[in-house]
Amino acid sequence: PAPAEAGRAPGPPDGGWGWVVVFGAFVSIGFAYAFPKGLAIFFKEIQDFFGTSYSEIAWVSSIMLATTYGAGPISSILVNRYGSRPVVMFGGLLCGVGMISAAFCTSILQLYICVGFITGFGLALNLQPSVIIIGKYFLKRRPIANGLAMAGSPVMLCTLAPLNQFLFDNFGWRGSFLILGAILLNCCVAGALFRPIGAGTALVKTQVPEEGKDALKGKITEDGKEMSSALNVPMENKTEDEGEKDCFEKINQYLDFSLFKHRGFLIYLIGNVLMFLGFFAPIVFLAPYAKHTGIDEYSAAFLLSILAIVDMVARPTTGIVANSKWVRPRIQYFFSFAIAFNGACHLLCPLASSYTGLIVYSGFFGLAFGMVCAMLFETLMDLVGAARFTSAVGLVTIAECCTILLGPPLGGILIDTFGDYKYMFIKCGAVMVLAGTFLFIMNYYNYRILAKEEKARKTKEEDPKSIRTENEGRKNWNKDSTQNGPELEPLREEGEGVKKEMNST
Repeated sequence: PAPAEAGRAPGPPDGGWGWVVVFGAFVSIGFAYAFPKGLAIFFKEIQDFFGTSYSEIAWVSSIMLATTYGAGPISSILVNRYGSRPVVMFGGLLCGVGMISAAFCTSILQLYICVGFITGFGLALNLQPSVIIIGKYFLKRRPIANGLAMAGSPVMLCTLAPLNQFLFDNFGWRGSFLILGAILLNCCVAGALFRPIGAGTALVKTQVPEEGKDALKGKITEDGKEMSSALNVPMENKTEDEGEKDCFEKINQYLDFSLFKHRGFLIYLIGNVLMFLGFFAPIVFLAPYAKHTGIDEYSAAFLLSILAIVDMVARPTTGIVANSKWVRPRIQYFFSFAIAFNGACHLLCPLASSYTGLIVYSGFFGLAFGMVCAMLFETLMDLVGAARFTSAVGLVTIAECCTILLGPPLGGILIDTFGDYKYMFIKCGAVMVLAGTFLFIMNYYNYRILAKEEKARKTKEEDPKSIRTENEGRKNWNKDSTQNGPELEPLREEGEGVKKEMNST
């Protein structure tokens, strides 16, 4: 028989090719997060072209973000089945096809399908596999690796904001979508860097045992058929039960629904679902808000670049701080503070009436936004562990897609109703402060309960009475089984008779 660890992949190398994987994740995560925000540059002109309202045009980014998060379980299942590399490469192909198709759209509904659903689904196949494979390559340096990979979003946003404005001025929104579709095909190159960790070793070691298992399985099946024919016992019910069990095990292997019994996971899920109601809307409407106040188009696009530059520095810095020995044990509290700080920035945004004020707001917003994004998946992995992280990402993203879908359109409705952007910023700020406060209080409560449970467990292990009770329980069980022995004699005799009959045959 093969050794127990023959089919296992080696542990995380925490370096080496892992840094190349981080670069690939840097590109794919950057496109997944920054691309929906960078499209806001075209919204004003597309709105005038199709004659739509703020809330209708906001559905383009909203559907794209919701599809990116809502397709999380599908992405997780595909990663478990095929690995990260082919999934990301196929996602990059879908992104390119979606944007190139959007260049030929003649209605806002067609934009919803091409940009929202097709491109959004392609970005979903870029996001989750990139986050998952970092957890396979890193353990000790995982917060730093996650921070560096997440820095791809501000770098891409800093590049895409002025690039989109340049493309629009020279080629219009249709020509810009064609060029952006070609640029998104670089996600295929990023996915090619995601080399499976330990795949070759595991394949060589498990090849022979698998053949042995198949041969043994065939022999057992044949023997079972002979025994069933000799004893006239049908085997169909057993096969059906095994088939049902295998089907359930496969589903549970791809998506671990037992996470909904995990207290820390539920706290994280509720807080994040509430947070995303106001997380993306301020970025989507930042450039239109600047244009609304009379700022020229390039200066409005430059606000997104300022936000991205600060965000670019904030993410790896937050990863380094979160990896320190003082913060990492309390990373859930640090994450809660970052969310509340993000909300406070939005609440103060209406006070920024000049371009200088908007620059200051963009700087603080970039800092808060980078802090949240750098710890978004690290805190989830801290709660559920690397083994269950793939399922956790899929379940979290599909729950978050509802509030992501509603966030920007609700902001657009507030703008259409009151004719002012400040109510949208106030709504987003209040929601995020509430989410940060909820996470801080509930994590404190969760840690208190975990400490009590750990203390009770240690007390039970050290208590001699509990050990004596367990020993007495074992003795009673053995005694009961001994007393029940004569009652089982007819069954034993019948079994021996069957054995003799089989041997004679």
